[in-house]
Amino acid sequence: MVALRYSVLAALALRVVSVFAAEPESPLADDAASPPEVELKADIIATFPEADDIFGVKLVNGRPTKAVIEVTNNEDEPILVAFVGGQLVNPKDLGPEANPMAAVVRNLTTVRYEATIPAGEKQSLPYSFVLDMQPQDVRLQLMAVMTNSANQIFQTGVYDQVVSIVEAPTSIFDPQIIFLYLFLSVGFLATCYFVYKTYIEALFPQTKRSGAKPAGGKKTRATLPEGEPLSGGEGSATGTDKGYDESWIPSDHLNRPAARRVKSGASAKSKKASE
Repeated sequence: MVALRYSVLAALALRVVSVFAAEPESPLADDAASPPEVELKADIIATFPEADDIFGVKLVNGRPTKAVIEVTNNEDEPILVAFVGGQLVNPKDLGPEANPMAAVVRNLTTVRYEATIPAGEKQSLPYSFVLDMQPQDVRLQLMAVMTNSANQIFQTGVYDQVVSIVEAPTSIFDPQIIFLYLFLSVGFLATCYFVYKTYIEALFPQTKRSGAKPAGGKKTRATLPEGEPLSGGEGSATGTDKGYDESWIPSDHLNRPAARRVKSGASAKSKKASE
């Protein structure tokens, strides 16, 4: 914006030099008077369709701030919009003795248009800039440099309000946030695995089981097909599971009388008595 002001001053200086180069009029003339101040009959305003809300204009870091500059020509001749630029200024008053440049926080982009607006017509010009600053409140000043049909230069204020610089809102469904979460999760798991294998596993050595048998010495019991009767004395030792189907054996064989055992001494006495 300083360069913009310097360009305007240079143009004004050229006009002053041209005036002094012309033949001067006598200061004693009766009709000598100061030239009237010329005003540009034009209305120029700036709006922020994407950044304006009920709380004011918010400039989001990292995102282009788009402004629409509407110029209405009220002159009888066409006017020319040459440049539009701006600056961010500290909203606090630094005092009358302070340097005006000390209040400038940052200069914004100066855009060259060279747009001619016919008499009585209205034209919209786009203007955008990107910021990357600490969140704070600043005063946004936009200015335009225009000329009329007589090549007179005018510096017109476009916007001068306090705005807020804010950070971009984050969403959990943002692809960048999702990738960041995945990257951090993988890094955390890899770190935990490295710490476990390096330090924790060494503190708890694995011991072999005393009753464990080698894999080659395992014994398996053969199982008979279901429904096939066992033969002879292949029943279980407890006797509860006989291992054969008793429905096929006659009842006479199943309910045989138990044989009585006779002592040898009693049998000898009976033999003697019989003799």
